[in-house]
Amino acid sequence: MNVHAPALAKAHRFDEQTSAFADDVIDGLAQHPKRLSPKYFYDATGSELFEQITLLPEYYPTRTELSILRDRGSAISAIIPKGAALVEFGAGATTKVRLLLQQCAFGAYVPVDISGDFLKAQADALRKDFPSLDVYPVAADFTAPFALPEQIAGMPKVGFFPGSTLGNFEPHEACAFLRSARDILGERARMVIGVDLEKDERALYHAYNDSAGITARFNLNVLHRINRELGGNFDLSAFIHRAIYNRDRHRIEMHLISRKSQTVRMLGRSFSFRAGESIHTESSYKYSLERFAALARGSGWVPRESWMDPAGMFSVHALVASD
Repeated sequence: MNVHAPALAKAHRFDEQTSAFADDVIDGLAQHPKRLSPKYFYDATGSELFEQITLLPEYYPTRTELSILRDRGSAISAIIPKGAALVEFGAGATTKVRLLLQQCAFGAYVPVDISGDFLKAQADALRKDFPSLDVYPVAADFTAPFALPEQIAGMPKVGFFPGSTLGNFEPHEACAFLRSARDILGERARMVIGVDLEKDERALYHAYNDSAGITARFNLNVLHRINRELGGNFDLSAFIHRAIYNRDRHRIEMHLISRKSQTVRMLGRSFSFRAGESIHTESSYKYSLERFAALARGSGWVPRESWMDPAGMFSVHALVASD
């Protein structure tokens, strides 16, 4: 049993996910420098805020990837086996997957996400709009091994990992994810994956420091989640959002900066902050086509095709599992 279970059970609904959240937060805040995993951004409020971010004029990835999927749909369809099962890792809003389902002859769709209630709602909506498509949702952490539904055992498999989520992984973690996806999908699998590209630093800065302050609210919401679910006493007004581009590591870094010296308590633990001290909440790596191709080859995949928008802001890649 998790050592934090008594405290959690006393004031909060305790379950396995909350326990993992508590363990990760305590471990992350005990590190030097402090850090939190970006996967904890996405409670109900965080997911809603992220959807708002995707519509911001400064935030290019979503609309650019959608344009690639729309404009290159026939080329993507040409390399996907007819009747394949589409497995989406970390299924979110269905806008992107709908473009693939409209243009490719899939036999089944398997959305994978840790939120079972969210998955059910998305699956029900897709069944209504695609009545001939078999939909088999899987509630699982897509970054860890999971079993595919038995109903698709005999189908060719195509993985789908849109957005710039791969960039949230450290390079060795990205390699591990791609290897795990290859093992889950099996021999002769395909993968369609979105990858954000290196570009002018000003465009990157504004994409993560929008003028409406939505990204700042999104970043700070993780502290609100800790307060709500883990009994923390973070004062959100005592932290500010900061996003910077680390040129040497080809990544945007998001931080929460303490405005003052302070001590925060959570689950019987105290965490001290110096004025100006950071909690590193997210890294978003940006790739060149060549660096991503090297990563894919080193992770058990062979690059087959890649497509970019005319401005070279974003890319979509088709990979084939190596022998």
